[in-house]
Amino acid sequence: MTTPADHLLRGHAPIPAEAWSQIDDEARERLTPLLAGRRLADFEGPGGWKHSAVGLGRTEDLLGPPEGVAPDGVRTRRRRVLPLAEVRVPFTVSRAEIDDIQRGAADPEFDDLDRAARLAAEIENRTILHGWAAAGIAGISEASPYPAMTLGEDCNAYPGIVARAVDTLRRNGIEGPYSLVIGPEGYTRIVETTEHGGYLLFDHLARILGGSIVWAPGVAGAIVASTRGGDFLLDVGQDLSIGYSHHDADTVSLYLEESFTFRVVEPDAALALA
Repeated sequence: MTTPADHLLRGHAPIPAEAWSQIDDEARERLTPLLAGRRLADFEGPGGWKHSAVGLGRTEDLLGPPEGVAPDGVRTRRRRVLPLAEVRVPFTVSRAEIDDIQRGAADPEFDDLDRAARLAAEIENRTILHGWAAAGIAGISEASPYPAMTLGEDCNAYPGIVARAVDTLRRNGIEGPYSLVIGPEGYTRIVETTEHGGYLLFDHLARILGGSIVWAPGVAGAIVASTRGGDFLLDVGQDLSIGYSHHDADTVSLYLEESFTFRVVEPDAALALA
């Protein structure tokens, strides 16, 4: 989370500074473990709320100069850019809870903030891993040129499948370390499984990868990807921040907001596991 910007209108909220501090801390605490996609992607930014697009370093030809101007061999092009998408997830905070914070309550209840943080993280994670067609963003699994492998639910098969994925990346010149990014259900199966001989499956997979196993809310299936850096870019305008919407006698309506886009620089650096 970043320093609040003026457009977030936080100064209009009936929330004292101490309560704002606790709300921000709670959001940061919840978001940090949830933003799994950031463990794969290089973070660029934040560029601020006015940052609207990312230059791709490429062009597309135009038909010619403006009407009425003789072409005379002139070549015209348009720069290609990738616009940032905006995400706003609303939530509410009880005014009674804000009053209790002012009285010294050390255990405020921000259940709706927790829900919003999880939803915002799932949107970002899913965009990075699977893309967001309406925003013009291709995700890692979409860009990967390799046929997807089937992970399934038989944990005894996981080491062989992950080893083949790692070998595929390595044979295509993609160096490690590698990470296995997997949805919550698959992650739970891994941490609960002990192989023959009492060896933890989690530790076995980590040794094969030479890296980490990442719990990733919002992700369908799994992905094995290099974490060497430079292959995936998350470009952020405004990092996740809390803004004010409106209030009544009982609740204050707030929101989590972010602007970002994502690019796969090296499609060969990841392999999807269905």
